Amino acid sequence: MYGWRGKILRVDLTSGKIKEENLDPKVARDYIGGRGLGVHYLLKEGDPTCDPLFAENMMIMAAGPLTGTSAPTAARYMVMTKGPLTGAITCSNSGGQFPKEMKWAGLDAILFTGRAKEPVYLWIDQGRAELRPAGHLWGKWVPETTDALLKETDPKARVACIGPAGEKQVLFAAIMNEKDRAAGRSGVGAVMGSKNLKAVVVRGKDAVPIANKDRFAEINNRVLNKFREGVQKMGPSPLSQHGTIGVMTPLVQKFGVFPTQNWQQGQFGGWEAITGQTLTQKYLVKTRACWACPIACARVTKVEEAGFEGEGEGPEFETGFALGALCMVDNLAAITKANYLCNELGLDTISMGGTIACAMELYQRGYLTDKQAGGPVLWGDGKRLVELTRLTGLREGFGDELALGSYRLAEKYGHPELAMVSKKLEMPGYDPRGLQGQGLNYATSPIGASHCRGHMAYCEMVGIPKAVDPHEWKGKGKLVKLWHEVFSIFDASGLCMFFAGRNLVRPELEIYPDGILEYLNAVTGAEYSMDELMKAGERILNAERLFLVRAGFSRKDDSLPSRLISEPHTAGPSAGKVVHLEEMKDEYYRERGWDENGIPTDKKLKELGLN
Repeated sequence: MYGWRGKILRVDLTSGKIKEENLDPKVARDYIGGRGLGVHYLLKEGDPTCDPLFAENMMIMAAGPLTGTSAPTAARYMVMTKGPLTGAITCSNSGGQFPKEMKWAGLDAILFTGRAKEPVYLWIDQGRAELRPAGHLWGKWVPETTDALLKETDPKARVACIGPAGEKQVLFAAIMNEKDRAAGRSGVGAVMGSKNLKAVVVRGKDAVPIANKDRFAEINNRVLNKFREGVQKMGPSPLSQHGTIGVMTPLVQKFGVFPTQNWQQGQFGGWEAITGQTLTQKYLVKTRACWACPIACARVTKVEEAGFEGEGEGPEFETGFALGALCMVDNLAAITKANYLCNELGLDTISMGGTIACAMELYQRGYLTDKQAGGPVLWGDGKRLVELTRLTGLREGFGDELALGSYRLAEKYGHPELAMVSKKLEMPGYDPRGLQGQGLNYATSPIGASHCRGHMAYCEMVGIPKAVDPHEWKGKGKLVKLWHEVFSIFDASGLCMFFAGRNLVRPELEIYPDGILEYLNAVTGAEYSMDELMKAGERILNAERLFLVRAGFSRKDDSLPSRLISEPHTAGPSAGKVVHLEEMKDEYYRERGWDENGIPTDKKLKELGLN
């Protein structure tokens, strides 16, 4: 096979047995890879009704056919399982160097089942795999774990591991690779911890085989030359200059969709203090890129201010929004320190910030007392933000309650409406009252509120591939359906949405990914047609929906917090707006070929080969 390595590694943690099997070429073609392979195996072999933290839950790490090639941003892999935070399927995505190493070790996916009796880690050396004891690593934070494993195995290997948050099964614990890159959403780190699996360490030396090297080189040169020409004409990409926090923070503030004070407001008065330009001036050490990335949006930073000392990567925009504006914190040193702690303990920064913001509003309204929270939980308190982040990762004091996520926290104190979630997953930093399509995307995303499953801010706010009215809700069902399928192709192929969304999707073709089609055909030799590629994206979405249906999800779960439906902003560009969710859902379901309850019809399943 080309692009695909043709190998799946099965790891039964209960018995300790490891088995290698061949990847079915038809499965590879129908599901592409990455996210597609993950849902194929979960739907075929997983139990959608299981407790996510029991041994019966299956966890899959999967890369795409482009992952590890020199295609721009071909550095992504997916972690898929049933999420403990949501009870839904997960698609937790990460970049860096680990995904490339996994492909160069000869693997398309690793399937974990069962639970080890004692802590273990998986060591893969050029395809040869073994489970090793990890008791001496249990309790160690992510940086110390990573350094220890590189000494034990190979200094050129790559490590994906959990920290104390995963071990203690914080419901939004992340899996961290290269210390600072996170597969963060839905609690995949807690699943790994429940399996007594501390880490996966991989060393690979064989480049990904390419079917048509000359064709691939021609496409690569053309795409990268176009990117370089843009840099020459307009200067470096804003993502390269100031990272995601520099690009998105001014935009969401301008559009009045910057979630502030637990989504009570749409603009943040302290926004300039927490933007990427400020980060660059005060704390930037250097930029860093994932494998094969010409953008280098990652920020390596260092903070020396007393009480907030630290160094590492970040923060990204989503972190700055969640730990900053959402909590009314305009102290960038505090936000950055809390971000470092999330990376070191293994926590999802969006859910961490969303849960602290929920606690702050509970406290503001008198539903949470000093005694219950271990002290005041006040808006804008950067020192308390840092303290609560550490307590959550270690599940100490009030952190033990925060570890359950905002929905369970708010429910415990009698006000679940203050949890700003969809499918119990905290929402990213774009207020859908001013971005109608983003609201529909959050509600219908298979994993719960996620911008990475179909980022409507591209067209509603940035104008990529072409601008649409962010306040118009009619027609958004059709558009979100298409964006969901294109993003599933990004995830299945192994590409990052930052480059693929801008450079490999052509405006003249609406948002069809003909650039990705060229790359896939050159690398795999599969000669997909555009129709086949889009069907693969649609198949992935419908397979995920089937998993959700079997887990008990339906239309009622494609929801948003009541605040977004019934409480318009009183000021700013989005004043007076609410989300027209039910009307958009009707259109989305019709476009999908689902019934009025959001259940795929037999006709649609047959069409996609899922019946």
